[in-house]
Amino acid sequence: MKLKVVQYGCGKMSKYTMRYVFEKGAKIVGAFDCDTAKIGKDIGEIIGDGQEYKVKVQDSKNFEKYLKSHDVDIVIVTTLSYIKEMYEPLLICAKNGVNAITTSEESFFPQNSSPKIFSVINAFAIENNCTICGSGYQDVFWGNLISVLAGATHKITKIKGSSSYNVEDYGIALAKAHGAGLSLEDFDKEVASADRVSEEVRKQQIKKGDFAPSYMWNVNGWLCSKLGLTVTKQTQKCVPQVAKSKLYSSTLDMTIPKGYATGMSAVVTTETKEGITIESECIGKVYDKTEFDKNDWTIYGEPDTRVVIERPSTVELTCATIVNRIPEVLSAPAGFFTTDYMPENYYKSQSLDKYVVTYDDCCCDDDCECHHEEKECKTTKKGSKK
Repeated sequence: MKLKVVQYGCGKMSKYTMRYVFEKGAKIVGAFDCDTAKIGKDIGEIIGDGQEYKVKVQDSKNFEKYLKSHDVDIVIVTTLSYIKEMYEPLLICAKNGVNAITTSEESFFPQNSSPKIFSVINAFAIENNCTICGSGYQDVFWGNLISVLAGATHKITKIKGSSSYNVEDYGIALAKAHGAGLSLEDFDKEVASADRVSEEVRKQQIKKGDFAPSYMWNVNGWLCSKLGLTVTKQTQKCVPQVAKSKLYSSTLDMTIPKGYATGMSAVVTTETKEGITIESECIGKVYDKTEFDKNDWTIYGEPDTRVVIERPSTVELTCATIVNRIPEVLSAPAGFFTTDYMPENYYKSQSLDKYVVTYDDCCCDDDCECHHEEKECKTTKKGSKK
């Protein structure tokens, strides 16, 4: 039976996620957005393939009402970056027992930056037997790619990574979050100053839910969890990327003056009890004509290993990762379940429903110990969802 998918957020990313869903043998049964210019459009206009799917974009105000009255396997959420901004749609899914996967970067590993929100969503998802998950480009290229290389290493002393991307590809919310278009003075006030705090103040910010993590903050937490490392200290520093000449941004609909910020570089350094340091940097900015995406990671130790990927199609890779992850989300334990506890993402050559593990497929025995806090077989809770 074809999986029934709802698209929440019908911007730049959704044109790929929705098409990929159809091409992987599932179907989009509903779509939601808050933009009045999109509401009422057939999703074919968003996808841009010339087809009419007879599924119209609805006002996001009707999202919960729709979930209460329709049978949905999973919601794909492609809107904003921070989990605080994602709280409402993810909580609606959790309260209504509907699985959700999101491109929200903080949702990749939110427990180390927004533990209060994580705990609330996790509790409702467990209570209502559904799974909430964050995935995307970082799942493969900043996460599992690195952990797989680590598996071929005898001894690790340091992991250093850098990844760059064009904020033009992701929409206005991400561009603004990176400080694109700000003067250096405003960038310092609105972005960089937030990181000039003591470790104790940072801990209090995280506890209260007032911390704004860069994407690598959550990636470093994910890597430490995946590799079994104990974090002793983690710091973050954001610096502006500066326009060498005036540069037009179609996303911001403005010309960025020379000397203004085109975006930012965020460096996160993590120290661990095991003596391994992780230093990761993400560079998000409005590109000039000479620049392109790049992913560059090095594992130092015995032996050293470096992997460099130039010009990755970051948007398409993000969306393909999300869609390929759907079966793992449907098969995972209930709760806010991060991908460090899931199998490495892999190519789905058949329709997505063929890869969903149900209770009857379970091969675990009475001694099964999954990574979920309730220690239940990973398929027991989800068998009734298909």
